[in-house]
Amino acid sequence: MGRIFGTDGARGVANTEISCTLAMDIGRAVGMVISEKTDRRPRILIGRDTRISGDMLQNAVAAGLCSVGADVMLLGVVPTPAVAYLTTEMGADAGIMLSASHNPYEFNGIKVFGPQGFKLTDEQEFEIEEIVLDKTIPFSVQWGARIGRIYEEKNAAERYISHLLSTIEGPLGGICVALDCSNGSASATARALFERAGAFVTVFHAGPDGINVNDRCGSTHIETLASLVKSGKFDCGFAFDGDADRCLGVTAGGELVDGDRIIAILAKDLHARGKLTNDTAVITVMSNLGFHKFCEREGLHAAVTKVGDRYVLENMLENGYAVGGEQSGHIILREYMTTGDGQLTALQLLAVMKRTGKTLKELADVMQVYPQVTVNVRADPYMKKQLELDEGVRREVERVRAALGDSGRVLVRVSGTEPLIRVMLEGMDEEYIRKEAEQIAEVIRERLGNNESDQGL
Repeated sequence: MGRIFGTDGARGVANTEISCTLAMDIGRAVGMVISEKTDRRPRILIGRDTRISGDMLQNAVAAGLCSVGADVMLLGVVPTPAVAYLTTEMGADAGIMLSASHNPYEFNGIKVFGPQGFKLTDEQEFEIEEIVLDKTIPFSVQWGARIGRIYEEKNAAERYISHLLSTIEGPLGGICVALDCSNGSASATARALFERAGAFVTVFHAGPDGINVNDRCGSTHIETLASLVKSGKFDCGFAFDGDADRCLGVTAGGELVDGDRIIAILAKDLHARGKLTNDTAVITVMSNLGFHKFCEREGLHAAVTKVGDRYVLENMLENGYAVGGEQSGHIILREYMTTGDGQLTALQLLAVMKRTGKTLKELADVMQVYPQVTVNVRADPYMKKQLELDEGVRREVERVRAALGDSGRVLVRVSGTEPLIRVMLEGMDEEYIRKEAEQIAEVIRERLGNNESDQGL
């Protein structure tokens, strides 16, 4: 990861870690980098979610862009995938989304898309970081008639909704669905989208006030929606995160349908319709063992990447794959979108339900979810570096791996965002894998020299 941009843009506490000065400087640097690729005045879109800091940072980024001669089009509150889609659909040179996704309201972030609707390349992000942090070249501040202007696109949400509606063949036939908008971006689009698609819709947590985004609601608190769906007369429910690029499902009985099971449903449907490229879906190393078993049974293949939707998309683009995503609910459907899209995912699941006449529960049961246990070990940079080099840790991992055989899985990895080493085990016996995960974690502490408590991680 870079010094400003992580795997999913810049992110931090608004007005401290993501200050107005930093936001303005990032705007200036983005404008300069994008200008290198065009021989005209750049036009850059800005969307945001519902956080209280959104207006502040939007104005700072817009000011930075205008100061280096770029025109700005404000989209208002829209989902992250709307920015990606509209950047391409409107012929813009770049799109910027201000959101911290599933994080609490105090956080905010800056995510940049290029003209084709994909996140900027590592090289472009590095160039921006050099301009902002290292002052490798001065800001190309303009004056007079060369200063950029700010415009508003009042139909941004409608243009996005119309695109999503075009991805399904017909009305959904009155499926009764509950939607948890997480008091985030989906609050601006979900009701209109799903009602126009032909569903009977009940919307929850769609009253954003700037500080209630992701607050005990949305995809990070799926138990809230599960309880609502189970107690009501719903066929299913879907929960989004703050910027609506994630989606998790809930069956009529309140059972979770996570990203792995969603990918399984969509992959099987695409395969049945001859649209699953090379019979392959893309997942990450954190995906459940049950997905691999599902693929074996259905004659499909799983391409595995590092954790992060960036890596999933890279694999999909390189190989032309149609569907991929993460357990967390970032699902990419390349026929329709260049990034993860929670509402598109939910719409496509409802379309599969309509097409097959099956409930979400029946569809999700195509994949058995194996018990999964994760133990986190506090780790400094030295411990992270030594993890793969230590023979004792390697022997312990291999011992457990051999004991589990084909009926389980062991994954020990360094966290890229936190001071942690993660020990993840899967298997049929949850008590057994928990004990073995704790044993591996203890060996890591003993061998690599960390005796701190990991309780609560």
